[in-house]
Amino acid sequence: MERFKQITSLYLLLIHDNKVLLLRRINTGYADGKYGLPSGHLEDNETIREGIKREAKEEIGIEIDVNDLTLVHTMHRRENDIRVDFFFEVSTYEGTPINNEPDKCDDLQWFPLDNLPSNIVPYVKKAIENSQNKIIYSESGWE
Repeated sequence: MERFKQITSLYLLLIHDNKVLLLRRINTGYADGKYGLPSGHLEDNETIREGIKREAKEEIGIEIDVNDLTLVHTMHRRENDIRVDFFFEVSTYEGTPINNEPDKCDDLQWFPLDNLPSNIVPYVKKAIENSQNKIIYSESGWE
């Protein structure tokens, strides 16, 4: 049986006026041309909430307080590897979201929660829907 390293992935849902902030991926080697959430991987010696705070600053230039984060969905996902994905919403933040990584993102915009783009990463769409429906946990790719 093939063994995989399990990766911890972190996602931030910024929701304002029933719209969610999405970014379109480029030059990443994964799902390029599709919209996703500000996200990244947990680094050594940081908590999940600290990782979300770091990624928010790196990718979209906002400052968040880890105490304002709420876990809204967790997904155990198997694709090319195995991941545990943590999706957080934040109640307040400082700054205006900007594209801080133009080498990895060519568009950053707000989309209505009930009209997400057709070119969204499928598991991200499912996680957004699950979070809106108060479904705290799901699995993907284990079928």
